Amino acid sequence: MARKKSLDSATRRAANGGLIIVIVAIVALEATSLLQYNFTHRVLEAEANKRAEGQLKATELQILNVMDQVETAVRNSVWSVEQQLGKPDSLLAITTRLVATNPVICGSTVALKDKNLAPYSYQEGNVILTSSLATEEYDYKNQEWFLSPIGLGSGYWSEPYFDEGGGNMLMTTYSVPVKDKKGNVAVFTADVSLDWLAEMMDNVKVYPSSFSMLVSREGRIMACPAETLVMNHTIEDLAHLTGDAESFEGINRALLSGESGRASVNLEGKSQYLFFDSVDRTGWAMSIVIPEEEVYGEVNRIGRMVIVLQIIGIAMLIIILFFMIKSQRKMQEVELNKSRMEGELQVARGIQMSMIPKIFPPYPERGDVDMYAAVVPAKEVGGDLYDFYIREEKLFFCIGDVSGKGVPASLVMAVTRSLFRTVSAHEKSPQRIVTSINNSMADMNETNMFVTMFCGVLDLKTGHLRYCNAGHNAPVLVGKGGNAELHVIPNLPLGVLTEMSFTEQEVDLECGTGLFLYTDGLTEAESATHELFGEERMYKALNANLCSGEQIQAMTDAVKAFVKEADQSDDLTMLYIRFMNNHVSEETERHLILHNDIQQIPQLADFVEAVADAAKLDVALTMSINLALEEAVSNVIMYAYPKGSDGLVDIEAIVRKDSLQFIVSDNGIPFDPTAAPEADISLNLDERPIGGLGIFLVRNIMDEVTYTRSDDGKNILTMTKKLA
Repeated sequence: MARKKSLDSATRRAANGGLIIVIVAIVALEATSLLQYNFTHRVLEAEANKRAEGQLKATELQILNVMDQVETAVRNSVWSVEQQLGKPDSLLAITTRLVATNPVICGSTVALKDKNLAPYSYQEGNVILTSSLATEEYDYKNQEWFLSPIGLGSGYWSEPYFDEGGGNMLMTTYSVPVKDKKGNVAVFTADVSLDWLAEMMDNVKVYPSSFSMLVSREGRIMACPAETLVMNHTIEDLAHLTGDAESFEGINRALLSGESGRASVNLEGKSQYLFFDSVDRTGWAMSIVIPEEEVYGEVNRIGRMVIVLQIIGIAMLIIILFFMIKSQRKMQEVELNKSRMEGELQVARGIQMSMIPKIFPPYPERGDVDMYAAVVPAKEVGGDLYDFYIREEKLFFCIGDVSGKGVPASLVMAVTRSLFRTVSAHEKSPQRIVTSINNSMADMNETNMFVTMFCGVLDLKTGHLRYCNAGHNAPVLVGKGGNAELHVIPNLPLGVLTEMSFTEQEVDLECGTGLFLYTDGLTEAESATHELFGEERMYKALNANLCSGEQIQAMTDAVKAFVKEADQSDDLTMLYIRFMNNHVSEETERHLILHNDIQQIPQLADFVEAVADAAKLDVALTMSINLALEEAVSNVIMYAYPKGSDGLVDIEAIVRKDSLQFIVSDNGIPFDPTAAPEADISLNLDERPIGGLGIFLVRNIMDEVTYTRSDDGKNILTMTKKLA
């Protein structure tokens, strides 16, 4: 510490002494010229700012003027649509009149929700033509202009697109939801060609060499001088095309978040000023690019002449500056390392965020599940994670929280997420998924970090949820009847001990029921007075009437309103899943996982009894099935695994209307019980060879018995009993 202070003191003394000499020399030789040069630069820069901002505002007003015309025209016609929704043949007259009386509108439709009907009127030259959007090639009910206004319940400007099924041009659509007194729902639209935007942006000139650009809310280039970029590239692509990705990274974020401002970029090896602003209501962003050379051209030429004269004086200062540079070099290295670390952390954050799903809704084509998630690290990188995907009509999902924060936690987070994907790809049991992840993490856990996790598998056909908790916060069931904490067995977190025993649980979800999962960064969010957000506030913010995206936003707003300006102390992650299938399959599934311990056999009888109740079997048939299953499972427990080793037996029961199926699987020694010869029961007991009676019972009780050896090394015995 003393050495550091000494170095700091010496650095300051050298810097101050050299600085005094430099200032005296500059004041004596060049004070007047530098002051004039700097003043001129500021004036020219202010003038460029003023001209660019004025041009952007004027252009925005022109765009909004067109949009106002369109919105006003649509609003004035909504009442006609409401009156005629029950008369589909009259709708075409409304859309034709809208296009005919509004030059800025190139097409219009009234697309019905409950019927496959969408009459469309559009302008081609001076003629108004009609067609229908309800074709096999064009699924209008899955288009953004149709879904978004219904979901929002208000008017909506769509992302620009090339409409091959309707207007066959580059356009944007303003659409509003319409509902009549009989409950008929439709979407009333007005298509606006974007050709006028390109012409308008071409006319936006601040300096002769300047040019303008228009970007959509998703970052796609809508208008710019290079026509090959229009609707084919995003502003992020432009960063890579120009070779100045670092500058464009911040600009990209600012544009997409609706900010305004100015930045310096490098295009084709030349420094440019980029002025940008947003367009209200649309999410679009405008920008004007002005070459710095054009702003400061004249003053720079004069400055170069001054520099020639300054070189003589600067030569006298080289020796002095050399000593200053030498003394400050270490400080510069420190700053350089700091900047490099900050840049690397930003890259690490980008990599970490790319590992988790972040496109919502993730499955817009499905109507059986509604999902949304959000993660907010307390630092540049964090240790919270969530993941989900659908396999075999089952939603596999997890949420986790790594102990600690920062880079170490982010590395453990990445490993945990990768293990979840790898293990769940060939496992259907949450208990086995969690067990496998725990064993892998505990074997390599030299830093003594652990992970709390909740893992679930939701059958999207039946609403049956199987789950396993590993020390994580219990999720909340959100339903019409109120909110309730899901009953969970806590278990230990992952990575603490190998060969830990985790318990699997299950529950059936009704249609419309939501499952809210979160990390402790939510309930432990602190206000400026160190008060915790707590579970009570969390429960108040949960509302069964909200969709997943609205629920996550409502919870986020509640936390922000509580903590206000206080710094975030922990990572905060939320995942909301709503089961929305109102056509639940009659097929049900139940699972039981046993260790290869004969003492666990009594659990099998309770399992069979529960399955028999679901299938409504009589007592005699239940006892027979229990006997067959007990023989099959006992055989696995006693012979599948080497003596003294621990193994698992997975029993899955599938109850259908006409059959009952049991699937017994294990990872033990390959053995096909169906290949065993039929037992000769005609022999006396003392003459009969040992073994064979178990499979004999199974074959006689069950209607079908098959065996397979899977690619991942599992013995799979399938037994089917047909039901009358």
